[in-house]
Amino acid sequence: VSVEPHRHEGVFIYRGAEDALVTLNLVPGQSVYGERRVTVTEGGVKLEYRTWNPFRSKLAAAILGGVDQIHIKPKSKVLYLGAASGTTVSHVSDIIGPDGLVYAVEFSHRAGRDLVNVAKKRTNIIPVLEDARHPLKYRMLIGMVDVIFADVAQPDQSRILALNAHTYLRNGGHFLISIKANCIDSTASAEAVFASEVRKLQQENLKPQEQLTLEPYERDHAVVVGVYRPPPKSSS
Repeated sequence: VSVEPHRHEGVFIYRGAEDALVTLNLVPGQSVYGERRVTVTEGGVKLEYRTWNPFRSKLAAAILGGVDQIHIKPKSKVLYLGAASGTTVSHVSDIIGPDGLVYAVEFSHRAGRDLVNVAKKRTNIIPVLEDARHPLKYRMLIGMVDVIFADVAQPDQSRILALNAHTYLRNGGHFLISIKANCIDSTASAEAVFASEVRKLQQENLKPQEQLTLEPYERDHAVVVGVYRPPPKSSS
């Protein structure tokens, strides 16, 4: 049994009876959503890792699907839109470590309660119980970020990402968006919906660099990763 680093910094692969994607547990002894924990001794030090289920996390599905860059790494400041009850957010918290921050935005109060409980034990998570469509409502809570991860199953999800990028994403920062095709247009093919969303992102200075579908973990989902390049502000 061993754990080896994945090529994405802060992500690991557990080699055991079954290989699994894992993150180093920021709060040893605690599971977040009933996930399995494994302890490995390295150089006399016991390290605890949490298994990361790709069927419950779009980010894990993208990593196992071979995404080239996730841009979320130790010390990153991340804005996570659509945090739900904090399953994936907890793994982002592991990846960024004690010197990173993840601002986790969730509108549903039921999911938000779970998210707040996760954040109580993980000081690098700042829960924001607000509507991601109105980023100015939480401007008192959030600073500029390096990365935005958007997983909001809404018809205007590209617009929601853009509004938050214009408000909080630094120039040259990165974004990941999980696009659920049938949530945007159930009559068009998934490929047509993805292409249309990519065009919307480009119009907002969000420049896609890669796209991959999340099969076999999610049907009709794609993750698009890219960079934010707003035009220079003209000096008047």
